[in-house]
Amino acid sequence: MKAFAELFDRLDRTTATNAKLAALVDYFRSVEPADAAWAVNFLTGKRLKRLVNTRELREWTALATGLPAWLIEDSYEQVGDLAETMHLLLPPGSGRASALGLAGLVENRITPLRDLDDEARRDAVMRLWQELDGSERFLFNKLLTGGFRVGVSKRLVTRALAEVAGVDSTLIAHRLMGRWQPTARAFQALIAPASEDDLDTATPYPFFLASPLEEGPGSLGDPADWQAEWKWDGIRAQLIRRGGQTWIWSRGEELMEGRFPEIEAAAEALPDGVVLDGEILAWRDDRPLPFAVLQKRIGRKKPGAATLAKAPVAFLAYDCLEWNGQDARETPLFQRLQHLDQALAAAAGLLRSAAVDFQRWTELDTCREGSRERGVEGLMLKRLSSPYRVGRTRGDWWKWKVEPFTFDGVLIYAQPGHGRRSGLFTDYTFAVHAGDELVPVAKAYSGLTQDEIDRLDRWIRNHTRERFGPVRSVDPVHVFELAFEGIQSSPRHKSGIALRFPRIHRWREDLSVGDADRLEDLKRLLDTRQRQ
Repeated sequence: MKAFAELFDRLDRTTATNAKLAALVDYFRSVEPADAAWAVNFLTGKRLKRLVNTRELREWTALATGLPAWLIEDSYEQVGDLAETMHLLLPPGSGRASALGLAGLVENRITPLRDLDDEARRDAVMRLWQELDGSERFLFNKLLTGGFRVGVSKRLVTRALAEVAGVDSTLIAHRLMGRWQPTARAFQALIAPASEDDLDTATPYPFFLASPLEEGPGSLGDPADWQAEWKWDGIRAQLIRRGGQTWIWSRGEELMEGRFPEIEAAAEALPDGVVLDGEILAWRDDRPLPFAVLQKRIGRKKPGAATLAKAPVAFLAYDCLEWNGQDARETPLFQRLQHLDQALAAAAGLLRSAAVDFQRWTELDTCREGSRERGVEGLMLKRLSSPYRVGRTRGDWWKWKVEPFTFDGVLIYAQPGHGRRSGLFTDYTFAVHAGDELVPVAKAYSGLTQDEIDRLDRWIRNHTRERFGPVRSVDPVHVFELAFEGIQSSPRHKSGIALRFPRIHRWREDLSVGDADRLEDLKRLLDTRQRQ
């Protein structure tokens, strides 16, 4: 655990990519494979299933410190992060558990908490608080609360592992996909010499992500070198057919077994040794249904007949990553599309994401403007000679989305952020007019500059009306323009609507509260979208 804490401190002290890479390489080369495996797990964003709830942790902190509950809550509100609050309030620990490795801590001290009764679980946590100190105890708290974050990307972790292993980083990224588990054996296989023979049959490929195109496609060169497609608004997925079996993986590396039985059934007709990249959409009468319809399927692991009828889905394929059991990602896109057509010719139940025909870039302007009427988000532009890369590598795949919807809302609530933002009010709730009251319609935490965040934080602290735990209600005087991608009905919200991907577009200091939008304006937009 001491080595992992030292790694965390090194990563936290710098913003330089090379320094972070060096710290990761040093760590992976020096620790036992079991510890390295768990470090990979946490550094790439995976979390332990929560074994202790936050109410219990606050109660145990009060018991361990002798402080009253109100002071624990007030301290939490000021700090904004429960793991850090506990670390600051708890008395110094002995450090006796410092010699315990990360794997030993997770496997022998944290994971067994799930099998303990309330009293034994409390005693086990409090014992570790006494035995750990410094960054080690802070990290233990972070692992308990599921709030572990440090400023490294999954891509940087794969680069470090590739340097340790002496292999290409794309191979490491591939090995980390799918059902990879944090064990010593799995880590040793992860950094083994270049060979993919040991990959699980169900393992997907790392996804290639498009970069946003801000200025239009005129600078991309000859239109004949590019393919245009619609940008679908669904679930990005890989459909795998190997060894007579079918797997569907989401971009978030979730195995969606049994959730889309109609797609799995259609995939049985695919040739063996095929992996398709595409989009799962709610689909009826040859056109996509709103994303809200697809949401009815996402959380259902075994949908019934009624759900299948009300929310039919389709898989629209737009790339072929494996053909005849061979990795096809290095072949150019136009050749992969030939493989795709061959694969889909055998599987009538799967659809092809057709190209958008154009000769000149200006022709795509009209296509893009009509995207919403088609139920899509805009256009995808792909270089026909491009390989299928890993992650968001700029230059070959671009997403040219339509302009988002916007509205002007009033800031009414604020609460602290997380991680480095835990000491600042950065999570905001915005409202619109509904009669004589302001009704909340969206939460957002991105879009402001650091200077704007600092200025707004100072204002919030001086203009708080009420406190509800970490949340503060504030004087309703500031108006912000918010952007969002979609709107749907929502009986769970007082407003009756829910906005998709809301974020702050700009601070409208030129507007007064009376200039903010009304709920009826958003509901008119909802009615328009539902009629399309």
